[in-house]
Amino acid sequence: MRLVIIQAWPDPRTVLQASSQYWTQISISTSRGVIRDSRGAALALSVPATSLFIDPQYWDPANAPELKATLKNLVSVEDLKKFSRPMKGRFVWVARKVPPELAARLLSKKLKGVYALKERKRVYPQGELLAHVLGFCDIDDEGLAGLEQSWQDILFSPPQVKILARDASGQGIDLLSLQRAPKVTGPGEMTLTIDPVLQMIVEKRLKEATEEYRPKWAAAVCLDPRNGAVLATASWPTFDPNRRETLLDSSVRVNNVIGRVYEPGSTLKPVIMSIAMDQALVRENEPFRCPGRIRIADGVVTDIKAHGSQILPDLLINSCNVGMAQIGIRFRPRFAYDNLKQWGFSSMSGIELPAEEEGLVSTPEQWRGVVPANIAIGQGIGVTPLQLVTALSAVINGGRCVRPFIVREARDGEGHVAYRGGEFVKNVVISKKTSDWVRAVMRRVVTNGTGKAANSPNVAVGGKTGTAQVAEHGKYVRGRFVASFAGFWPAENPDHILLIVLGEPSQKGHLGGAIAAPAFRAILEDYLLLAR
Repeated sequence: MRLVIIQAWPDPRTVLQASSQYWTQISISTSRGVIRDSRGAALALSVPATSLFIDPQYWDPANAPELKATLKNLVSVEDLKKFSRPMKGRFVWVARKVPPELAARLLSKKLKGVYALKERKRVYPQGELLAHVLGFCDIDDEGLAGLEQSWQDILFSPPQVKILARDASGQGIDLLSLQRAPKVTGPGEMTLTIDPVLQMIVEKRLKEATEEYRPKWAAAVCLDPRNGAVLATASWPTFDPNRRETLLDSSVRVNNVIGRVYEPGSTLKPVIMSIAMDQALVRENEPFRCPGRIRIADGVVTDIKAHGSQILPDLLINSCNVGMAQIGIRFRPRFAYDNLKQWGFSSMSGIELPAEEEGLVSTPEQWRGVVPANIAIGQGIGVTPLQLVTALSAVINGGRCVRPFIVREARDGEGHVAYRGGEFVKNVVISKKTSDWVRAVMRRVVTNGTGKAANSPNVAVGGKTGTAQVAEHGKYVRGRFVASFAGFWPAENPDHILLIVLGEPSQKGHLGGAIAAPAFRAILEDYLLLAR
């Protein structure tokens, strides 16, 4: 009878003490692996942070204004309303991953019912630098974009389970210390191929170009053409992964280097000429005549001016559309389609990044009328900047189409090498003789042709300008262009190839030789000065 009385009608004092005891289980984030550049500097790492929560059993709603005043923007208006009235339960988050000094300031006020947990926070020390490659994480450190997403298995350390317990007097009890916790393997880490000096210069100069010419989008990517290592890459508009508010516009999250498909214009001409030379469709000094425009089947190909009588190298040096169109109609559709696929067009490059686009090459059945001529001048074909710079690497490196890579090494949580990037030749697309000849002509593009604005007295440069029309709903739109320049150095034995693309500039011109080539030269000369 006594047992029934105690269980059914307990003493109110016992009920009060029992209700003040509780335990709850929550997940808290742990450290993610470090991402480093080629010189070992950290690009992404985890640092200590403090998370704050309320126990409604002890919380005084009158303290809500003080909470808001201390944490400011970390407590929203909705949160303030919630904290200003009685709450149910025993655990309510206030703010996750607050800087330790700010959390200490709040805790020093000794607001009843406010408690803290130690966590880890993902930070990017360089801010916007390499943002599209690194990506970002959610509040629980799950990778959502870039390397953070695609290398989640290496970088992510599973969250720890924290058991919060308090006895009747309100004292904390660490239940984990009463049992043997399983050993958890820590995160791994990654080292990239990125040259930090070149990356800083590329992003700085690309931003200056966007401020001057006001394009809708822009991209820059630099490879080592000998093995495909990505030395620098930048996309604009960009964001700061440390500041969530900069991610609100979806357009800033697109990595234009791998996720933007555009018509390359004349920067594709070295590839077309290389194929034609290697297949003996043209001769080294073959003459061509350019009256300024030419009708081909159901279309017309025009030039910026009539170039008159020219020989084969002049078609690249002067960027002659009419001459290149005459070469384009010599291609057999099936052969041309298969050949462009071997160069990496209309397929993903294989780089270790997510959200890469394949591009577009028309199937052989569509190579009718003026289409072959248009493709020969870089119109009617969709590429990404990375695909184009990879193909141009094959033009100048002896004919080897290499797979681009940006991860030099990845190690797991136990320090074992899980991945190592390096040279991988996908195809040999032209002979070394053809490569040497086209590379020499591209040197003359910079010394005597449309790329003079990229020339430098400090190192021999080769390259190709590009100005492509922009199509919408199947028709080219008047006044809309993509300006670009692809250049390499040193000209005789290139170890850098850099592509600059300015999409639809709205101020101070639209020609690749006038606005993209100077940006290339600025990057080159800054790098030569700082890399000594």
